[in-house]
Order: sequence, then structure tokens, then C-alpha cells
Amino acid sequence: MATAGADTVGKIIQSREQIHPGTYLGKGKLDELKDWIDSLEATGVVCDDELSPAQMKNLEEVLDTKILDRTMVILDIFAARARSSEGKLQVELAQLKYRAVRLTGLGASLSRLGGGIGTRGPGEKRLEMDRRLIRERISVLKRELEEVKRHRDVTRQKRSANPIPVISIVGYTNAGKSTLLNRMSGSQVLAEDKLFATLDPTTRELDLGDGETVLMTDTVGFIRKLPHHLIEAFKSTR
Repeated sequence: MATAGADTVGKIIQSREQIHPGTYLGKGKLDELKDWIDSLEATGVVCDDELSPAQMKNLEEVLDTKILDRTMVILDIFAARARSSEGKLQVELAQLKYRAVRLTGLGASLSRLGGGIGTRGPGEKRLEMDRRLIRERISVLKRELEEVKRHRDVTRQKRSANPIPVISIVGYTNAGKSTLLNRMSGSQVLAEDKLFATLDPTTRELDLGDGETVLMTDTVGFIRKLPHHLIEAFKSTR
């Protein structure tokens, strides 16, 4: 949470055979969490899992505070860290896809805000407008990414034809990959004690002596429980 700019004031864990379909946590844990929020004066709750639209809505109503899930936090970090044009496009696309799913899940409740036979409620009108704008933006981003992908494929082909060996530093995020690159190559790539301090790959030339040279690439780190629809956002790191 420090990476996302938040302070953790408490942590609560519940062991259940199954996740509660409506509120994620059981009633007893919800009451306990509500007391914690009041006593610690917390301004939000982060769930280390991906919540369904209904679970997020119900938790907000019960706890009367801002609710974030694992995907939202990861996307927020991605948005802050992406530097390349492709990285920014991939992150925005992932954010919009995530938001579109949430809008779909809220459709039934928003449609009850008004209307009658032959009419549509004001909430649903707004919902349809948001859906249309998101769909249009997603289409634009996909076209731009296809163009970027073509350029990337050309670059990859040129790199494959390059006789200089390439070494990739691979591992979990915040494991010290950028620090290792800096130590070995003498470069000054950003290296911080944070998740995804670098979200774009960096390549540096490394002289091994005796006239031998290699290219060393610092890749984006792995992370546990990466939501499936965020995998596309990692393709720009290859």
C-alpha cells in the first residue's frame, strides 16, 4: 500500500470455506471491520482480492467508506509508473475494461431510479452514455496498440538479427533487478523500494572484457495473483 501512497492502519483476515457472494466477508467479520474503521478513523478499505461489482457496492453500503480491491490498486500503481507510450496505452485500456465490467454490474440497480413503461430511468441513461464512451475509447486504444505492436515486431526482428547477446533480468517486483542492472552496467536506472518502481523495460550495454559485449535488460517484475485481464498490460514489457 505504501507504493500506492496509502498508510496501513490495520489488517483483518477471515478463514472461510467459501467467499461470501454478496459481501465477500461474513457478517461477524463485517461488524468487526466496521468497529475497526470507526476506532482507527480509517478512510478506506483495501481487499487483497478482486471484488465483484455487487460485493463492492454492498461493502460500501455496509461499511460506509471507500472500497478498493486488488485490481484497482495494481492499476493505480501501473498508471503512476508507466512511462512508454505503449505502457500508458495498455494501462488505460486495462482500466477502461475494468470499469466497463463494473458499469455492467450496476445496470440493474441504476435502472430502478426512475422511468416506467416506454421510458428509461435517468440512472440508466447515464449508464448507457458511460458505456458508449468507454466502448469508443477502448476501440481507439486497440487501434493505437495494434500500430505500436507492428512497430515493436519490427524492432524485435532487428534485435534478433543483432549478433550481440541479450541477457534479461527476471524476477518478482521489488526484488532488486534494477539495482543489479545499475551495479553491473554503471547506469542510473530508477531503483526504489516499491512495487513496480519501473514499469517499462530498460536495456543497457555491458562490457564483459576481452572485446565481449552484451545487452542487459531490466524487465518488469512478476506479482502474485495478477488479475487475468491485466496480463495484456504486461506485453509492452517484453
